Amino acid sequence: MSLISLDATITISLSVKDRHVSAAWYENMLGFDTLYHADEAGWSELQTNTKGVTLGLGEHTKPAPGNCVPVFGVADLDSARQKLEQANVTFDGETDVVEGMVKTATFYDPDGNALMLAEDLSAGS
Repeated sequence: MSLISLDATITISLSVKDRHVSAAWYENMLGFDTLYHADEAGWSELQTNTKGVTLGLGEHTKPAPGNCVPVFGVADLDSARQKLEQANVTFDGETDVVEGMVKTATFYDPDGNALMLAEDLSAGS
């Protein structure tokens, strides 16, 4: 049995210069559908052709290509984080919260690969 329980979603997070341009590219080239642009958070999300898998585009002035971060959905991020921290998993700073949208926390596997947990805070969750 695993230490924490993940839900049936995963978001693949990519670093891009312009989320709107990138979203159009993914729509035109791969047939993904833009779900939303959260301009205040510098984030856009697209539905891939795979159920439960979305593509998240994080806008950065100097994107880091190849820095892909899988984002795993959880029902209770605080509880999951506490369990992982008790198992000596390293987290990158505090939990980030965008009120009414999402709560996220970045952590690392034993090789230093970044992973993220996300709790949906929207009313529809």
